[in-house]
Amino acid sequence: MQSSQGQGDVHETVGAYALGILDDAEATAFEAHLATCEWCGQQLDELAGMEPMLAALADLPAAQGTPAIGESLSARPSPQLADRLVGEVVERRVRAKRSRRAFFGLAASLIIGGPIVAIAATGGETTQEAKPLQSASPAKDAFTHMTDKVKATDPTTKVSAVVGMEGKAWGTHSVLELKNVKGPEKCSLIAVGKNGERETATTWAVPKWGYGIKNATTEQAKSPLYVHGGVAMNPEDIDHFEVMTFAGKKLVEVDV
Repeated sequence: MQSSQGQGDVHETVGAYALGILDDAEATAFEAHLATCEWCGQQLDELAGMEPMLAALADLPAAQGTPAIGESLSARPSPQLADRLVGEVVERRVRAKRSRRAFFGLAASLIIGGPIVAIAATGGETTQEAKPLQSASPAKDAFTHMTDKVKATDPTTKVSAVVGMEGKAWGTHSVLELKNVKGPEKCSLIAVGKNGERETATTWAVPKWGYGIKNATTEQAKSPLYVHGGVAMNPEDIDHFEVMTFAGKKLVEVDV
C-alpha cells in the first residue's frame, strides 16, 4: 500500500485485509489506517463472519466474479451484503493481477506454509536459520473467546460439533468446531430459524484424513476443524444448526 494512494483506495483494501492476502508492509499500513477509521473497522467486523465465502470467491476466475455468485453460495443469503463482498474481492483481484504478480507469489508462499529462511551476514560469513511458518487460525481464536456456545454429538455418525455465536448488526457471526468427521467430503453449516427458514452460514471440504479423529496417526488429522460463518438471522431467531454433506446427509444437529 503506497502512501500516494487515495483515501478511497485505502478503504477498498479492507476486503483484501480480511482475506489475509496483504503482505507485511501493506497489512501494517492498513492497520495504521484502521486504528483511526471507524468505517473500515465496521466493514472488517462484517467481513470476519464471511471469511470462507471470500476465500472461495478469491479463487474463482475474475470473469466469473459477478453478484450472482454470491446469491448461489447460500440457501437464503443477504443479497446486498453478498453482492458487495463479491464485487470488492473481484475488483481487488483484477487490480492485483494487472500490476502485482510478485504480490500473489508472496501470498501463495504464505498459504503453502513453507519455511522462512533468515540470512544474517557477520564478518563476511553467511548463516541460515529455517523456522516454520506459524499458521494462525482466526476462527479458532474467535471461538476461544466466544461465551455463547452450544454443542451436540450425533449418536449415529458420532460427529461432534460446537457452535459459538455472537450477535452482529448484520445478523449472527458463528464459529464451528467440528470433530470426528472423515473425508473426503464437502459440508455446510446451516442455521435453521424458529420459523423454518434455512440459511447457509459457511461451506468447506474435509480432506481424506478428516478432522478431530481421536486415534489418528497424525496431528493434522487429530486437530478439529474451526471455521467462520455468518447468517442474516439474529441469534434469538435461530432454532438449531445442522452440519450437512453436499449429498444431503445430516452429520450432526445442534440445538440452540
